[in-house]
Amino acid sequence: MMRMILPFLALVSGMWAWNLAAGPGAGSPWTVYDQGLLLSGLLSIAFMSLAMMLALRPVWLERPLGGLDQIYLTHKWAGILAVVFAAAHWLIEMGDDVIESIFGEAGKFDQDYSGFIDAMRDAAEEVGEFAVYLLFAMLVITLWRKFPYKYWRYLHRGTPVLYLLLAFHAVWLTPLQWWQQPIGVLMAILLLGGSIASGLSLAGRVGRRRQLCGRVTAIKTPARDVTEVTCHIGPAWRGHRAGQFAFVTFDRMEGAHPFTLASADRANGTVTFLIKSLGDYTRNLSQKISVGQTVKVEGPYGRFNFDRRNRKSHQIWIAGGIGVTPFLAWLDELDGCTATVPEADLHYCTRNADQDPMVDRLRV
Repeated sequence: MMRMILPFLALVSGMWAWNLAAGPGAGSPWTVYDQGLLLSGLLSIAFMSLAMMLALRPVWLERPLGGLDQIYLTHKWAGILAVVFAAAHWLIEMGDDVIESIFGEAGKFDQDYSGFIDAMRDAAEEVGEFAVYLLFAMLVITLWRKFPYKYWRYLHRGTPVLYLLLAFHAVWLTPLQWWQQPIGVLMAILLLGGSIASGLSLAGRVGRRRQLCGRVTAIKTPARDVTEVTCHIGPAWRGHRAGQFAFVTFDRMEGAHPFTLASADRANGTVTFLIKSLGDYTRNLSQKISVGQTVKVEGPYGRFNFDRRNRKSHQIWIAGGIGVTPFLAWLDELDGCTATVPEADLHYCTRNADQDPMVDRLRV
């Protein structure tokens, strides 16, 4: 996660520092105010642009970042930092009256614009303030763990609209001279990328090329809180590697959920998922789905596989609870494999080994 966040932060801040120049009133409280306002706003829209682009699930970034799970972790922290810098931007903006009351208007920079540009800047300022309030509300709802996912999902789908409002704010309130400098090029790239990502998200195009329809062929409940679902997707399934996962949609209203593939690829278009009851929808999942129903599977994603390290070295596999799923797929893939397989010790932690069905599968 940090392998992208820190360099990105350094790049954006470095561009701002490159354009920072002394000039009339340099070092005055109003200069500090103006530059703080610009930097916080720049970082906020930059990180939100990054979050929007990462939400497209770019497969080409899986290798350098270590898988889609790491991409989404970066997406999460980019969103958090966007809100943090937006809050700083809002607080600085609200502090102009305090600075004026203490230091007066000496050194305050006010630039006059033509009627149209002035009107657009006023509109952008109002839109930005409204969007920031919505952003804060979204953060509160996201942090409220008891808020149902199925409702949060629809609220989150509105994030692209929120981004476009903030992009409008950023375009019109960015200093005009920036657009003729490298920092303007960077902003243009980020705003264009974020806007395209927002459009694709609103059009429902995220992951569309990797989505396939299939049918549920078997449902088992190896444990009270675990559901095993087998789906047949057909020859269109491009195959997967043990340890990968996919987004599965059983109910269109509920949306897609990521589940680890619990079976090795047999080149027959059949995949198996082990799903633990961890939320409102997955609780009693076996009673909500049925054999023969249509299912949508998007994937595969992820780079959690033992080939990422030297297969000749002795490996240690550690799993707990339903986290053993990818290791089951690994063992399934290695079963009957004539190629060189790694030596490994598997440490599996479970609350009740005598009643855990995974223990029996591991012993086979």
